[in-house]
Amino acid sequence: MKLEFEHIPAGHCENGVISSLLKYHGLNISEAMVFGIGSGYFFAYMPFVKLNGIPLASFRPVPGMIFAKAAKRLGIKMKKQTFRKQPKRAMDELDRVLEKKLPVGIQSGVFHLTYFPPAYRFHFNAHNLTVYGKEDNTYFISDPVMEYATTLTYDELKKARFAKGPLSPNGKMYYPIEIPEEIDLKSAIRKGIKQTTDWMLTIPVPLFGVKGIRYLSKRIRKWPNKLGTKRAAAYLAQLVRMLEEIGTGGAGFRFIYAAFLQEVAGVMQDDRYNDMSTEMTKIGDKWRNVSSLAAQTCKGRSSDPDGYNTVANLMLEIADDEERFFTELKKLLK
Repeated sequence: MKLEFEHIPAGHCENGVISSLLKYHGLNISEAMVFGIGSGYFFAYMPFVKLNGIPLASFRPVPGMIFAKAAKRLGIKMKKQTFRKQPKRAMDELDRVLEKKLPVGIQSGVFHLTYFPPAYRFHFNAHNLTVYGKEDNTYFISDPVMEYATTLTYDELKKARFAKGPLSPNGKMYYPIEIPEEIDLKSAIRKGIKQTTDWMLTIPVPLFGVKGIRYLSKRIRKWPNKLGTKRAAAYLAQLVRMLEEIGTGGAGFRFIYAAFLQEVAGVMQDDRYNDMSTEMTKIGDKWRNVSSLAAQTCKGRSSDPDGYNTVANLMLEIADDEERFFTELKKLLK
């Protein structure tokens, strides 16, 4: 049994899965709109949370929050299930839902997805994909980060759904069960923007939002002397991975938010959101420059002998830009 499900490549897995699931049910909302309404734009530096033994810098809220907030604000009822240490039950439940002709979003570990090129398989357990059918021992998979739909065997999918380590998915699956006939899109947009501006500007703890960017900038300056050359390079390399590879990352999310604001300009019939979209694109470009400079520095290929401070200085500039941006966006929302 294979559903008539349209595979749509996307910039980010969680947004892409939600957008595709909603489209299957007749609600055409783009990946960017899901991201903005779900308040996917964020920054956090948490030295007490380690990924591969290195403090975590995150450019998004915790996995699952985007789709949960987007669904709530759009009035969509979602069914969400986890199956701790119950892989057979999780697979049986997936089969049961597929038999109802409902595609299912699942959380998985990237390392066990055999259709990924080996170089891209790493231990990250918050990847999202859609299962839209099964024939014999094979599941049909729509992974938004892949160009084409693909497949996994029963054992491969089970292993990915129960990958061990941080953010273990525990067989998590989700799908819409009730979509209202009328959607108040403007209200959902306002709530999404308000949450994002509050997160980026007003969280008092200096590890989040623009304060968090400034805090990380200070830490980067200290890494070479505090950690030594090899360890400092590993820390900086992980920042690049978070910016460019894991979960779309900092620069990618900024471009998705710019696309969201372009759509908002049309919905709200207010060209000022287009101006904000242009400014956000410029911020995304600066984050891309951070990635490039940091990659050259951690690989020892930079012509700048003061690479860590150069990266830190550009991050301070970005923090100022984002503070101005979200202050203006907050005023515009009012």
